[in-house]
Amino acid sequence: MWGRLWPLLLSFLTAAAVPGPSPRRPSRELDATPRMTIPYEELSGTRHFKGPAQNYSTLLLEEASARLLVGARGALFSLNAHDIGDGSHKEIHWEASPEMQTKCHQKGKNNQTECFNHVRFLQRLNATHLYACGTHAFQPLCAAIDAEAFTLPSSFEEGKEKCPYDPARGFTGLIIDGGLYTATRYEFRSIPDIRRSRHPHSLRTEEAPMHWLNDAEFVFSVLVRESKASAVGDDDKVYYFFTERATEEGSSNFAQSRSSHRVARVARVCKGDLGGKKILQKKWTSFLKARLVCHIPQYETLRGVCSVDVDTSARTHFYAAFTLTTQWKTLEASAICRYDLTEVQAVFAGPYMEYQDGVRRWGRYEGGVPEPRPGSCITDLLRSQGYNSSQDLPSLVLDFVKLHPLMARPVVPTRGRPLLLKRSVRYTHLTGTPVTTPAGPTYDLLFLGTADGWIHKAVVLGSGMHIIEETQVFKEPQSVENLVISPMQHSLYVGASSGVTQLPLSSCSRYRSCYDCILARDPYCGWDPSTHACLEANTAVNRSQGRRTALIQDIERGNRGCESNRDTGRACRSRWPQCHHPLHGPLCRMVLTPDETSVSKRAT
Repeated sequence: MWGRLWPLLLSFLTAAAVPGPSPRRPSRELDATPRMTIPYEELSGTRHFKGPAQNYSTLLLEEASARLLVGARGALFSLNAHDIGDGSHKEIHWEASPEMQTKCHQKGKNNQTECFNHVRFLQRLNATHLYACGTHAFQPLCAAIDAEAFTLPSSFEEGKEKCPYDPARGFTGLIIDGGLYTATRYEFRSIPDIRRSRHPHSLRTEEAPMHWLNDAEFVFSVLVRESKASAVGDDDKVYYFFTERATEEGSSNFAQSRSSHRVARVARVCKGDLGGKKILQKKWTSFLKARLVCHIPQYETLRGVCSVDVDTSARTHFYAAFTLTTQWKTLEASAICRYDLTEVQAVFAGPYMEYQDGVRRWGRYEGGVPEPRPGSCITDLLRSQGYNSSQDLPSLVLDFVKLHPLMARPVVPTRGRPLLLKRSVRYTHLTGTPVTTPAGPTYDLLFLGTADGWIHKAVVLGSGMHIIEETQVFKEPQSVENLVISPMQHSLYVGASSGVTQLPLSSCSRYRSCYDCILARDPYCGWDPSTHACLEANTAVNRSQGRRTALIQDIERGNRGCESNRDTGRACRSRWPQCHHPLHGPLCRMVLTPDETSVSKRAT
C-alpha cells in the first residue's frame, strides 16, 4: 500500500514546500479543491456572540431546551441556540482570585495566558444541574451549576482528579450515568491518565511496573452503547483517542528517534469495570490501546476526531484529522481518515504486544493467553462461569493485563487509505453528521476547522471526499477550537478565541442555476424544477399536497439531472477558465466577492 502512495506523498509534500503551482499534482482522489470560497465579507445568515471573556473553546449543545452552553476563560454563558446573538444570554463570572493568580505566577506560570480560570469541562450532570471544571490558575476547581438559575454554588469541589492544571493541555471528558470519565495530564507534574471519578469505584491507569500511557496528549472520547441489542450481554465502552510517544517495533522512524517519535492511538475501557480486588485495585482491568494509522508515512499527529452513528454500534465509525509529525516544521498539510468500529473491535480481539526488557522496546507477544481473555468486558458467558464483575477475575488474567496493554495490530482506515490529503492546511477540529437525501441515500457530511479560522464543508463519497465550500469564519485569523452541529437548528457553532459564531448548515440559495446547484454536491441542497431554484432539501415540501417536491440531486457524480431542465444556466460562465474532467465534464470553481455574486478564482 505505501509503495503505491509514496509517489503521491512525495509530490504532495513537494507542492506544500515549494511556492507556486505544483509540477506534479497529487491524485484527485486524495487532494480536493473547495468548489466554492466564501470570504468573511460575504457571510450570510450568521450570528455572533462575544462576551466579556476570551477563549470560547468549550461548547455543550442541549437540543431539547435549545440552549448552547459555553465555557470560556473566566466565564460561562447560556445562549439561545436559535440565535446566539439575540442578547438573551445568561452569564456566570468565574474568575480565579487575584491571590490565586499571584501564586500561579510565583510558580513560574505565565500571567498573561495561564494564570486564569479556563473552563475546560461542561456537561449535563442530572436533570437539574450542569457540571463544570476550570483550571483556576493551576488549582483546578469543579462546580455543580443550577441549570435553570444558571448560578454558581456556594461551595466547590477540588478538581485535580478531573481537570488539567495547564489550559494548553489536551483534555476530553464525559459524564456517563453519573460517573465522570476524563483523560488529560493531571496534577502539577502533568501526569497523563484516563480516570473515572464521582463514581463508587474510582479508577485510573496503571503506573507500575510500566506506564500504560507515555507522554500522551488526549483529543477525543466517546461512549458507544455496545450493550444495546447485544446478543452476548456485552458492556458499553468508552473509546479515547490521543497521541503518545511510541517505542514499539514497526513504528515509523523507530530506529532514528526511539525517544521522541509520536504516534496516534485509540484506547478502550468498559463502563462496568470495577477494578481488581487485590491486583489492579482502583485501576482499569479493561484498558487496551492500539496504534491508529492513516497509512501515509509522517502523518502521525492526531488533531481531531468525531464519531458518527454511535447509537448503533454495528454502524459506528470515526473520522480523524492528522497533521505531519513535528520534524516537518516548515510544512502544513493534513490528512483525513475514516475508521469503522468493527475494525477497532477486531484489533482489540487480536494479538498483544509485550515489553522486551533485553532490547527495551515493545514486540509481539508469542506466548499463551489466559482465560477469560484479558481486557474483556464482563459478558453473559463470563457471568455464567462465575465472573460477575471485574473483581472476580483471576490473578493470572489481571497480571497479564498489567503487562500487555498494547495490541500488536494497528487499526487501519477504511479501504486502507486516507479520504483526503490537503496541503497548506492544518485542520484543528472536525465534526460530522449523516444526511439522508430525498432520494434515500445517506451521506456523511463533515465540517473541518482550520488553524487560521476557516471551515471546510465536505461530503464523503466512497474512498474520497468532495469539499463543497470553504468559509472564512473570522475576520482576523484564529484557530477553530470547537465545532458543534445542531440538526434541529440547522446550524454549526464555531468556538474560537474571540467568540462563538453560528453558521447555517447550508446556503442553497447561493446557487443560481441548476448546474451550479448540482455541481455543489451538497446533500442538503437540490434543484427544484417547479420553482427554478436551489432549495434546502428539508424544506422542499409542497404543503398544500403534503408531499415532498422531487428535487434534482447528483451527489455521487455532480453532473447529471440538468440536461432537460430549461434553467440549466451555465456551470462556468464564458469568461471563467475551465478544465475538462473525463467523468464530470467542464468544471469551475466559484468564489464569492463583495462586488458580484460569483466569479471564477481557478479551475479545478
